[in-house]
Amino acid sequence: EFSSSDTRSWLEELGIKTYVGSSGRIFPIKGIKPITVLNALKNKLLEQKVKIYLEHEFIDFNEKKITFKTNKATITDKFDICIFAVGGKSWSVTGSSGNWISIFNKKGVLTKPFGPSNCGLEIDYSNKEILKHIGTPLKNIRVSINKTTIKGEAVISKYGLEGNAIYPISSIVREELKTKGIAFIKIDLKPFNKKEELLNKITETTLPKNYSYLFKLNKSQIALIKSFTDKKTYMNPTSFVESLKNLSIQILKLRPIEEAISTVGGISIDELNPELSLKKYSNIYITGEMFDWNTITGGFLLQGCFSTGMFAAKNILSKNKIS
Repeated sequence: EFSSSDTRSWLEELGIKTYVGSSGRIFPIKGIKPITVLNALKNKLLEQKVKIYLEHEFIDFNEKKITFKTNKATITDKFDICIFAVGGKSWSVTGSSGNWISIFNKKGVLTKPFGPSNCGLEIDYSNKEILKHIGTPLKNIRVSINKTTIKGEAVISKYGLEGNAIYPISSIVREELKTKGIAFIKIDLKPFNKKEELLNKITETTLPKNYSYLFKLNKSQIALIKSFTDKKTYMNPTSFVESLKNLSIQILKLRPIEEAISTVGGISIDELNPELSLKKYSNIYITGEMFDWNTITGGFLLQGCFSTGMFAAKNILSKNKIS
């Protein structure tokens, strides 16, 4: 009910012009910084006589009151309607600590533990040749797990892999580890070449020392294959091509929440009425990353927050006959 097109129109009303990139994602036009967008939102609130209280820590609530702690006192305010939008748990340095979950638990609101999402994947690099290539990007690759495939780029980090081809599959890896106790990803290092095309490059005189030139591979790509195949596979050109197109890598675990772009977990969807109010407290609404939903990074998280915020607002206005 509030699409990405609606978001673009709304931002333009605030003086923020946007464009749709080649990926289909939406960006502010060149020269507009994040602080500019933030100030536009803040100024709109202030124009509408919204009062903003800083350094107020939320510590308690019931169906009629909400309590905050400041550096001077504990303050309790009454409300008719309350909208919570306190986020998930990643990046606690910004205040997104997720501590609020214990408050809702005490009120009998069912929650799910927070977990990392849109994050890097940890891999066993011990005694692997790939260690020499920390910080090197793997460009134009295809990463797959189960039936999900993502094209993009990954970066070899000291713990494993990260990047735009990795973050979108982290939620699937998490489920695999949770349900099966083991997870593997497949990497296609030459997604623009069919396997048959690569096999046709092989001759009777092809040797491993020719792989880089023959298949146009850099040192980090060669090292990755060496690290996750045995010597027999690597030395055989046909088997090497199989690995080049379908390299299997075991994932140990996801990176910690503190490093994740976003989180899953929070208030269970089962605790919400269709209009996003709590079943136990029908005048209290939940929006954004507080409840258990998951999406890929790249604007989708922001859009989800805008959409749920607008949806809750429309329902509040309709329910209370406010124009």
